[in-house]
Amino acid sequence: MRKMILGAMRSYYAGHINRHLTNIEILLNNSVGIGEHQDIVQSVDTELEKLAVADDKLTMVMKYLERSEANAEQEKKESKSK
Repeated sequence: MRKMILGAMRSYYAGHINRHLTNIEILLNNSVGIGEHQDIVQSVDTELEKLAVADDKLTMVMKYLERSEANAEQEKKESKSK
C-alpha cells in the first residue's frame, strides 16, 4: 500500500511539473496568440512558482519518503541475516 501511495504521489507531482513546463513554453513561444495575458512576464513567473512547488514536493517524496522506505527494507534484510 505504501509503495502504491508513493508511486501515485510521484506521478501526481511529475504531472504537475509537466503541466507548468508546458504552460511556460506556450507563454514563451506563442504569447501573441494569448490575448488575455497582458503581462507575460508575470504569467511566466506564476507558472514558475507553481512549478517550483511541485518540484519541491516531488523531491521531498523521493528524498525522505522513498529513501526511508529503502532504509527500512535494508534494515529488515540485515536483521534477517544476523
